[in-house]
Amino acid sequence: MLRPLPVMERPLIAVLNGPNLNMLGQRQPEIYGRATLDDVEQLCLQTAEKLGLAIDFRQTNIEGELISWVQDCRKRAKGIIINPAGYTHTSIALLDALLTTDLPVIEVHISNIHRREPFRHHSYVSRAATGVICGLGVAGYSLALQAMTDLILNEDD
Repeated sequence: MLRPLPVMERPLIAVLNGPNLNMLGQRQPEIYGRATLDDVEQLCLQTAEKLGLAIDFRQTNIEGELISWVQDCRKRAKGIIINPAGYTHTSIALLDALLTTDLPVIEVHISNIHRREPFRHHSYVSRAATGVICGLGVAGYSLALQAMTDLILNEDD
């Protein structure tokens, strides 16, 4: 059941997406499904509305831009949901940026990275993550928003 936050305040959650996610629906649909990134954004907006959240939904293919967005979250967001895509397995710089935010972080992967090639099994980002959701398709984003709402509610208790 979705537990909404109080209406008076809409905490901002950054939903950040890494490289190649702009190709959702076209790239390997047998792994990632047919939903597009626009579909994922709409799902997030609908879920956020039900939960009383505001979201800032972004995607980039550029590692430095993603890191800058993470750093910007320190002063403006209550939490970060991130699908780092290929940077999951390669970016210590992204890990360092996430660790400096002092925010709850939920790592999302559309596919189950542990059932894929061995190089995908390790995530640098997981070290900074409060939780990880993988293998549940684009529904993982909605679940991440629910989990983030719970984290924010518990933080305020």
